[in-house]
Amino acid sequence: MSRQKPKLARIAESLGVSTATVSNALSGKGRVSPELAERIRATAAELGYVPSVAGRALRTGRSGVLGLVLADISNPLFPKLAQAIENSAAKAGYGVLIADSHGDVAAQTQAIERLIERGVDGMVVVPRRGTRVAGASCPVAVIDSPSTPGNTVAADHWSGGQAVGAHLASLGHRHVLLLGNSTASNVQNDRLGGVRAGLGSAKVETVWIEKLETTSGQGCSLGLQSAVARGVTAIAAVSDLVALRALTELQRAGIAVPEDVSVTGFDDLIWSSVITPGLTTMRMDVATIADIAIAAVLEAINQPSTGEPQRGETVAASQSKVPMELVLRQSTARPGSSASRNDNKPTNLTVGELIQ
Repeated sequence: MSRQKPKLARIAESLGVSTATVSNALSGKGRVSPELAERIRATAAELGYVPSVAGRALRTGRSGVLGLVLADISNPLFPKLAQAIENSAAKAGYGVLIADSHGDVAAQTQAIERLIERGVDGMVVVPRRGTRVAGASCPVAVIDSPSTPGNTVAADHWSGGQAVGAHLASLGHRHVLLLGNSTASNVQNDRLGGVRAGLGSAKVETVWIEKLETTSGQGCSLGLQSAVARGVTAIAAVSDLVALRALTELQRAGIAVPEDVSVTGFDDLIWSSVITPGLTTMRMDVATIADIAIAAVLEAINQPSTGEPQRGETVAASQSKVPMELVLRQSTARPGSSASRNDNKPTNLTVGELIQ
């Protein structure tokens, strides 16, 4: 059996052109007329031509692959973000390799090193809470809180929290419990700091779950029944996951939401609209965040001054803050009011609309 000719040669032979012309047309380089380039692409598609990643790497010195390090892929927010990153990278012609640091600093460093060993051209990192990313030998975009040094892009967590607080204050809540998970998280501190600002003169209590569990054990009671008994009328959770834990504890205690106490979350996870009551929460624009992060990495990779990627530093750019959106559902209402006051249809409000 005779060996089949390489695809580029077959495309060139069928059109009566050189392999160099075919290569230039498919790579977008060289002087090839639009009409011929279109014919070459059509013929390549008919013959099932697939560009060689290894060949491209040899020609350009680049792999066409980006890395993504997530802090904890078991958190339902991160697969949503990973999908947005992959979509943005694909639009630019890049693939994505994903690593999970499992919330561990050493594992985060190892994940970054493994991706670099695999030849990624750049990477996006969602750091383990309270850590900084430095020293990577490729361009790195960091998605974290705007208050994080070296951050590239983030949701505007403070303004999002301020909108949550303003919403609860507008309903008449004057005694609010804030539920956080870890004081080491810049994102959580920004969110809850914003909620406090938005609540104005309301009385505020704060419970940090990790501290509570250190003394009382994993999965311990959050003390919500006693909080409601001493006058708390609203609970602002730092995430939808924490809000779900609060809703479960309140339900077990026979405390009605929102008739007895209102509950809010953050992130607008996929189940937030289908639980009962539907959760009032703050939505992140993950698509825009992903687009900004990928654009920053690619800009660094394609530095016109040297033709080489930047090395050894994160891509800070303008440290973009992406507005969040408040989604009103049935878990919030005026103190002591009926759930019917908050209509069954969700309402989306920008932060600017709410706090004007």
